[in-house]
Amino acid sequence: MPEVTIYTTPYCPYCHMAKGLLKKKNVAFNEIDVSDTAKRSAMRAKAAGRNSVPQIFIGSAHVGGCDEIHALEAQGKLDGLLAA
Repeated sequence: MPEVTIYTTPYCPYCHMAKGLLKKKNVAFNEIDVSDTAKRSAMRAKAAGRNSVPQIFIGSAHVGGCDEIHALEAQGKLDGLLAA
């Protein structure tokens, strides 16, 4: 299973929903709190300028945010990305 990284903030409901989906699927993930300005700048550089949270990466692939990961799940594509 590829490494999953999710950039979050503690107060973000979308971050909690995205993490909830990953937990429901028993997916281990690295969580990076971007409340710190330097960490958010690093996230923005990695996520093609996107500043919103969550930003989710599966391996080196940028999945996007909460809406995108839930859309992948609804389309039946998330398991394939996690199994790659």
